[in-house]
Amino acid sequence: MAQNPIRRAEAKNGSNGSSGRNGAAKKRQPGRPRSEESRQSILRSTLKLLKQDGGFADLTIEGIAADANVGKTTVYRWWPTKGALVADAFSASADKELRFPNTGSLYTDINLQMKGLIRIFRSERGKVVAALLAGGQSDPELLEAYRDRFLWPRRRQAYETLQRGVDRGELPVGSDFDLILDSLYGPILMRFLIRHVKLEESLADELCGLVLKGLGSGPKR
Repeated sequence: MAQNPIRRAEAKNGSNGSSGRNGAAKKRQPGRPRSEESRQSILRSTLKLLKQDGGFADLTIEGIAADANVGKTTVYRWWPTKGALVADAFSASADKELRFPNTGSLYTDINLQMKGLIRIFRSERGKVVAALLAGGQSDPELLEAYRDRFLWPRRRQAYETLQRGVDRGELPVGSDFDLILDSLYGPILMRFLIRHVKLEESLADELCGLVLKGLGSGPKR
């Protein structure tokens, strides 16, 4: 029987980068407040500058701070590295689109979320993910930022979605959630990065049919 991946994910990523702000809202220190408006401005500036010609390689904290009209130290209060900031900026921009629905059907929930991911990969924001993954091959901290701030939050939501499928009898008890998710999302990443075949939303239908129907879950006829 596979180990409970939800508990494993919680243990692996209990913080997700937010612990540094614990207590900040309860007691404001004297001086310039760390306003949510400034934080959102920094995230917007990060995505804006990433779309320019130099991309991730030419992106600097100084440039982001200048574009957001904040001090460099303000940026570092929230994000320790450029990679952490870029990962958060992308994650925030995609959060609503990548949430898993709860329609009562595992097949539909996964299928809709996968199509949302494919649309993002096909958009300008896909360049952000490509830059993070490419840079992460030589920069372990960058890859860690992508995992902790983007991948793991979505992975935990996916585990919960699969668990609902188990509870409804759509998946066998003891299913390997990680293997299921890797089988579903691995081909999307491969087509996105390698581009040997065009990445289309219809791939979500094909993968859900192959993987989920094979496990006993699928659209009711």
